[in-house]
Amino acid sequence: MTSTGSTLAALRWYVDMGVDEAVGEVAPDWLAPRPAAAKIPAVPSASPAAPPPAVFAVPTAPARTRAMSAPAAIPAAQDAHRLAQAARDLAELQDALRAFDGCQLKQTATNLVFGDGNPKAKVMLVGEAPGADEDRQGKPFVGVSGQLLDRMLAWIGLDRSAFYITNQVYWRPPGNRKPTDAEVASCQPFVMRHIELVLPEVLVLVGGAATRTLLGRADGVMKLRGHWFDYASAGLPRPIPTMVILHPAFLLRTPSFKRETWRDLLAIEQRLKTLH
Repeated sequence: MTSTGSTLAALRWYVDMGVDEAVGEVAPDWLAPRPAAAKIPAVPSASPAAPPPAVFAVPTAPARTRAMSAPAAIPAAQDAHRLAQAARDLAELQDALRAFDGCQLKQTATNLVFGDGNPKAKVMLVGEAPGADEDRQGKPFVGVSGQLLDRMLAWIGLDRSAFYITNQVYWRPPGNRKPTDAEVASCQPFVMRHIELVLPEVLVLVGGAATRTLLGRADGVMKLRGHWFDYASAGLPRPIPTMVILHPAFLLRTPSFKRETWRDLLAIEQRLKTLH
């Protein structure tokens, strides 16, 4: 293959892998020593007796490591909370997200990726963030990982007419990088309202990122998967039984863990059989 052909093949491979955004003119040297961070003097609080932040989402699982602090601690999350709580149905929530400019990912994404499936289904899934295929189509989990997830759920008799699916972030991060804490926090009120409006009977968290955000657990996904937790928020009439499963992107890289996921899916199937 010529040098030009090799270069084009490499570029096509990068695009297929989701590396399609330029983040700088010069490639960073990740092995270079990092400069010491400048020390910023602490600013004394004007009110030493200020109350602690309000609890925004309270997982009711035993041995909880921490409660979720209110994302209203930052202005973007305050605006998100106001817009999300004003939504009376999914259509209004989607319109609120289109009007929301507090998440920087919106500036680089092609489409808002809101949700897919049956919003009246008993099962709701929440993943991490859209990828390149999801960004192009405006639907969650439609790429290679999503196709594997569909096949996995088909094993227990579920298709997109029998479950509803979304992500904890509604726009694709450039290059499929992980969303930052600020990006997750700005979307969190919408995710929580999303769950409240769907009101599923079983919630499935796909991967560790959604688990940390919605359950407030610092434990790794390997420790949490296969166990039932209760997800609760102020807008829910009752806690929702919640199962954590491994992300299909991880299973594509490490197929030996499909056995554990099969067990988790069987546990979900069994739980659904007990519902009226």
